[in-house]
Amino acid sequence: MATYDHVIESASLRPDSENHELYGKWHSEFFHNDNPIVLELGCGRGEYCVGLGRMFPDKNFIGVDIKGARMWSGATQAKEEGLTNVGFLRTHIEFIHKFFAEGEVAEIWLTFSDPQMKKVTKRLTSTYFLERYRHFLVDNGLVHLKTDSNFLYTYTDYMVKENHLPVDFQTADLYHTLEAETDAEVKEILGIHTYYEDQWLDRGLNIKYLKFHLPQTGALVEPDVEIELDSYRSYNRSKRSGKDTAK
Repeated sequence: MATYDHVIESASLRPDSENHELYGKWHSEFFHNDNPIVLELGCGRGEYCVGLGRMFPDKNFIGVDIKGARMWSGATQAKEEGLTNVGFLRTHIEFIHKFFAEGEVAEIWLTFSDPQMKKVTKRLTSTYFLERYRHFLVDNGLVHLKTDSNFLYTYTDYMVKENHLPVDFQTADLYHTLEAETDAEVKEILGIHTYYEDQWLDRGLNIKYLKFHLPQTGALVEPDVEIELDSYRSYNRSKRSGKDTAK
């Protein structure tokens, strides 16, 4: 991927590192337009970035992940299809606020993130990460969560309710809900499948979806509730903890 102009690799960034050289310059120096920027955090193979890039040529999409072997698939596909509105960033998501300036990002997609049932600060919908998103997301910017994990979906649901974050749409069984959806564009967007999503569907798991807004103001607090753990950690892996619930 080092030869790809549309891929930025910065895997060695540390907490004390300076902001990346593209900080505040993604429109002017990377995409060369003023179209809204949408991030897919934990993009894996980048199916959503590529799929959304095809659908919305008037928006810019950046897939973010640390695992370059997975990202290579989507990056190569975007290159072969000539999708100039799709880019990729290889880095740790903990440092995502060092890459984007205030108001530089319009939306965030979280697609099949690890639920991180053991440690709350590693969950991509925790206050730890929401505060980072606030650094660069426009006021009331959209956050989309699409997940197989009942734990992460339930946790995020409690999170948005505890903090009174505006919710546009949510469902614990996405594809049965989509059967009744009349908006063709919504059906196409939410119908994009990732590699890992197909694994969950083959195992008979329901896919959950939650779409909410993140205002810039107001203190964010963690929900103080016990949530039943998923019976698995990730594909083909049993959960490490012997506990039944966690906060």
